[in-house]
Amino acid sequence: MFTLGTDRAYLYAHPEQELTADEQNRFDSVLAERARGVPAQYITGHQEFWGLDFIVTPDVLIPRPETEHVIETVLELASDHNKALRIVDVGTGSGCIAIALAKELPEAEIHATDISSSALQVACTNAARLEVETRIQFHHTDLLVGLSPPFDFVISNPPYVGESETDSVQLEVRKFEPRSAVFAGPTGLEVISRLIPLAHHVLKPGGWLVIEISGTIVDRTKQLFTNWESLEVTSDLQSIPRVVRACKPRLFDANVI
Repeated sequence: MFTLGTDRAYLYAHPEQELTADEQNRFDSVLAERARGVPAQYITGHQEFWGLDFIVTPDVLIPRPETEHVIETVLELASDHNKALRIVDVGTGSGCIAIALAKELPEAEIHATDISSSALQVACTNAARLEVETRIQFHHTDLLVGLSPPFDFVISNPPYVGESETDSVQLEVRKFEPRSAVFAGPTGLEVISRLIPLAHHVLKPGGWLVIEISGTIVDRTKQLFTNWESLEVTSDLQSIPRVVRACKPRLFDANVI
């Protein structure tokens, strides 16, 4: 499909078609890249996420099905809020989370941050391709630095793998995906431990922080949530803890009494 620039239906409909010399060379080149471990998504330049087609390059993490649980969690929580939400996606990468939410929550004001200018270029390209570029404000910054609160949601798929886990990570991930988007530091908690207090500062009372995590850090991550309420962890389809949510406590209102 990639070599010929066609879809699957075309391949089935034309089984007799033979590759030209140029097409065969391109096909062989692609196979060689894949054989040395280059992810197929970086070869084709595309990855599907939430039913949308995203451009991906080696500057961004490849969107994964597990991250869709983040979208599901936010949509579940957003159903209890008014529709004029302020949302920020921290470490947006390809923009998959921010763009998916822009599609699902058309009345929301969405911001997206990344410390990598190259990643932001990819995210902006995807936003334009998927016709939500006017709905998302992109910021070149570290986590939440410089953003104007308050927000209803802070969302992130941060780097959460520890350097000690390097050998357990797939070869194609540790060799080809951006290291800063995968590895957080020695323990895997370095970015999350910074993000949690920053999120608490910028969220409205009753606002939510939603983070993707892994099973290896779930217990240590939960210990970081002091001065939060409604802490809950959701597992993915493989029963691996994948998404943690927590609510900033609502302000005490004496008038309610």
